[in-house]
Amino acid sequence: MFDTILIANRGEIACRVMETAQRMGVRCVAVYSDADAASKHVAMADVAVHIGGSAPADSYLRGDAIIQAALDTGAQAIHPGYGFLSENPDFVEAVEAAGLVFIGPSADAIRAMGLKDAAKALMIEAGVPVVPGYHGSDQSDDLLAAEAASMGYPVLIKAVAGGGGKGMRMVEEAGGFGDALASARSEAKAAFGNADVLVEKFVSQPRHIEVQVFGDGTRAVHLFERDCSLQRRHQKVIEEAPAPDMPQDVRAAMGAAAVKAAEAIGYKGAGTVEFIVDGSDGLRADGFFFMEMNTRLQVEHPVTEAITGVDLVEWQLRVAAGEEVPLAQEELSISGHAFEARLYAEDVPAGFLPATGTLSHLAFDPEARADSGVRSGDTISPFYDPMIAKVIVHGPTRDVALARLRRALGRTHVAGTVTNLAFLGALADHAGFRRGEVDTGLIARDIDALTEAPAVEARHVALAGMAALGLLETGAVTGFTLWAPLLQQVTLAWGGEEAVVKVEVMGPDAQRWHIGSQAVEAKRVGGAWKIGGLPAAPVAVSGDVVTVFDGYGLVFTRIDPLQQAGGAQGDGNLIEAPMPGLVREVFASVGQTVQAGDKLAILEAMKMEHSLLAARDGVVAEVLAVAGDQVEAGAALVRLEAEA
Repeated sequence: MFDTILIANRGEIACRVMETAQRMGVRCVAVYSDADAASKHVAMADVAVHIGGSAPADSYLRGDAIIQAALDTGAQAIHPGYGFLSENPDFVEAVEAAGLVFIGPSADAIRAMGLKDAAKALMIEAGVPVVPGYHGSDQSDDLLAAEAASMGYPVLIKAVAGGGGKGMRMVEEAGGFGDALASARSEAKAAFGNADVLVEKFVSQPRHIEVQVFGDGTRAVHLFERDCSLQRRHQKVIEEAPAPDMPQDVRAAMGAAAVKAAEAIGYKGAGTVEFIVDGSDGLRADGFFFMEMNTRLQVEHPVTEAITGVDLVEWQLRVAAGEEVPLAQEELSISGHAFEARLYAEDVPAGFLPATGTLSHLAFDPEARADSGVRSGDTISPFYDPMIAKVIVHGPTRDVALARLRRALGRTHVAGTVTNLAFLGALADHAGFRRGEVDTGLIARDIDALTEAPAVEARHVALAGMAALGLLETGAVTGFTLWAPLLQQVTLAWGGEEAVVKVEVMGPDAQRWHIGSQAVEAKRVGGAWKIGGLPAAPVAVSGDVVTVFDGYGLVFTRIDPLQQAGGAQGDGNLIEAPMPGLVREVFASVGQTVQAGDKLAILEAMKMEHSLLAARDGVVAEVLAVAGDQVEAGAALVRLEAEA
């Protein structure tokens, strides 16, 4: 076994690898960028090495700097985590050329599965079922359109070098194929440096089921399946293992196909074989098709660990050190059910835009597993994926595990940034999902209900007012001194609403709050407040912002009426950057006439492209940014002429 390894990654996965490696007595080296100098993974490491600037291209994608850091610190091996260089065969070869061990598959195996078209051809040769489609090298527009027409709409355009939903477009009819193709190619080129695509038949009522495999270069086993069908724009949201309603014969067939795929390329380490499954008539042994193989550890690996009792990172280290796969297939079994929910800093009402911010408060359910790369006080950076944590639960049955997930999400407290926590809670409580009726279209069908804002009740407003005025810890004579008024008031804003709320302090243990026409009694009983007869939720206060930890986090802002009166009004003619990012393209020009909905610019932020659209008809007065500009949130990009 190695005595020192370097983790060529950051955040949650770097912390996850260190937890196992350090438990095994292995010394861990972290690498970090300027933005990550005070991060959790740096604090956890035995040694940390600075490798460059905040942008990934200046740090976590610098293979030469990472290899030199490993050599300088005495590491014998490099663990890539996921993302960044984890599936870069050139990096693998450079690691090995430096006399180090790459904790993962060979460069040849990564190349074999790196391009979707070549991988599908390899799988056909190995006898693994694949989705009907065109995977050829001729990339002419006319040929791709003809192939799409021949297989019948709807079809899916996918970047051959893609992943994570980038460079992927679903096309429902021939008229939309050309625009979708151009958009997919542009995104693929920006994300992967390769604009080539493949075209596949879109499977109706599809389920995304993947199989965890593990090999030692000769022999491979599978550790059963995960259902990743709850997706939004091809991004996984909640994963579970095993897949609900999975017949044993289908499980065996999918597992055997996955092992066949892994052994066909002499796979070494942890990998995932992803299948698209036709769920229109139940799960069948002839109804699943190979999509791709991820030649690395997956984000959702904890649910497999929960149901098998296997630590996949430990297996990675042991096999990389020269051991065989630790268990035979017949020694592996499923115990219970597990879920993982991905908690992100993102603005759900604004269309799930990635968000930034400083986490003024962060706490998780002590009964759940929470894999996180951030702590209270840490900043969500615009340079990296905005994941806050993965919340993982396990139970003896699916119903019990799902109930534990709902409880764990309700007991997750985040303040300092907007999150998708309420969205996750709504998903976990979705009637169809609770019944196990999952497919990749579920979220899109019910998006309005799933993104409905949590209800704010008068008791929540009263509690926020108590926190804003410092009345949660009242003294024995509060409200009764000559210089403290019996009646106090505070202006609060929340969810597009604003109100002046008033309180009568009637003693150290009693208050009466007036919110509009409603009156709410707050009483302290046994040292704990009850508001409107119900126990007060926990709160966090940071400056003028109060977060009430009920309904997955209700945010109130204390408004200073004097500042509000003097504040400038925003310019409705401006198209602004909704977050920090890179201006990828600008389509507007001075004097151009535009219509509401026209695409004026593309902003790249947090690994995704975001189209900025004209909010109204008008004429472009100024173009204030050019492609290549790095801009902050709120930066003006395009200004329209004022309306007459």
